[in-house]
Amino acid sequence: MSIDYIQNKIRTLRFFKDEMTQQQLADEVGVTRQTIAAIESGKYSPSLELAFRIANVFSVTLNEVFTYDPLNDKFKKRKKK
Repeated sequence: MSIDYIQNKIRTLRFFKDEMTQQQLADEVGVTRQTIAAIESGKYSPSLELAFRIANVFSVTLNEVFTYDPLNDKFKKRKKK
C-alpha cells in the first residue's frame, strides 16, 4: 500500500551524504535496511521517533526530509458525520 500523502527525500539526502547506502542509514538509526527501503518507496510511514532520528543523521529538520500532502490523504477526504 503506497502512502501517497507522505513523501520523503531520503534517497536524495543519502546521495549527498557521500552516497550513503540504505544499510548505513539503517545502522545509524537502528532499523533494518528493508525498513529504510520501505520508507523511501512510500510503502511504510516511520514512527515520529524514527523520522527524527533520520533527520538527525542528515543534520536537517523533519520538514526537510518528510512532507505531507493533504490533497492526497484519503483519511482527510472522508466526510465527517
